[in-house]
Amino acid sequence: MQRTGVANLPLHGGKAPAWLFQRMVRLSREIAVVVVEDYGPDELLRRLSDPFWFQAFGCVLGFDWHSSGLTTTACGALKEGLRGLERDLGVFVAGGKGGTSRKTPSEIQAAGDALSVDAARLVYASRMSAKVDSAAVQDGYQLYHHAFIFTRDGRWTVVQQGMNETNHYARRYHWLGEAVTDFVCEPHAAVCADVRGEALNLVARESEGARAAIPQVVAREKPEKLVAELKHVQTLDLPPRHHLLAADIHPDRLSKILLSTYERQPGDFESLLALEGVGPQTIRALTLLAELLHGAPVSWRDPARYAFAHGGKDGYPFPVDRATYDRSIELLRTAVRRARIEPREKGQAMDRLERATTEGD
Repeated sequence: MQRTGVANLPLHGGKAPAWLFQRMVRLSREIAVVVVEDYGPDELLRRLSDPFWFQAFGCVLGFDWHSSGLTTTACGALKEGLRGLERDLGVFVAGGKGGTSRKTPSEIQAAGDALSVDAARLVYASRMSAKVDSAAVQDGYQLYHHAFIFTRDGRWTVVQQGMNETNHYARRYHWLGEAVTDFVCEPHAAVCADVRGEALNLVARESEGARAAIPQVVAREKPEKLVAELKHVQTLDLPPRHHLLAADIHPDRLSKILLSTYERQPGDFESLLALEGVGPQTIRALTLLAELLHGAPVSWRDPARYAFAHGGKDGYPFPVDRATYDRSIELLRTAVRRARIEPREKGQAMDRLERATTEGD
């Protein structure tokens, strides 16, 4: 099962009380240990990358199924729960919420000689997953949480979340390294969300022309010409589809980064996106220029494609994969039964799992 995806969650204030979080730490550790012992570390990554399993995992730990706080707290509990066990299990957790997310590269490098691969590969995967979901996919959600889970063999998964201050929802992004063959072309093996809209989607397959044209714009055109073109764009009556691109482009502010990208001559879109300083506004401007100068259209398809990772009970957008659904639930049940926690806590966790997996039946 190589699903990755997106989940939309309403924003809830507050935080988990200390007494609850400590229990979440213990239970998340036990679940992770059981999965790794029975199926290996790679399977734990696959499970965490599955939005349904991750949501059920958070519910078992003690969160409401639709709470945005589930993501940050479940990842934080898992990180704390595995502290000191990383080298034995072969599973490491880096990153987190807010400022902690910026420590991800140093935390990956701290694994040091426990890794059988170059840590730079993992740092790159962490950076690119965040860059894609903040700049190459512009759906109105600002990333504020980034958890990077990896193994000593260099396998990895990402769970990151963004906030939309307009609709007051949070959107969660899942990545699974073994399913990513190209960081900038359909990197999500599956995407799931209940709320869809219009999004600048440069990783859509149909944006291939734009991905090819954008580096050409940077490499062939002098920065001063690009700035002049952007200023000219602001005086044109553009089609409605350009409203996200033209509304907040400030040519003078982009001149420095355009000069920097011109000097570095990135060979392809991924190389351009990886450059430091290239963010959402630069990508919007270059996307618009690629269409105006080279006639390369970009996709506005929201990458959210599925309502649930396992389908919907009404058959939309596809029938529930009952076998996978049942295996996911049974794995969690087995892990909770074997967890070395107090019987009362174990019973409460089983009750939460039952409620989460029968919601809406």
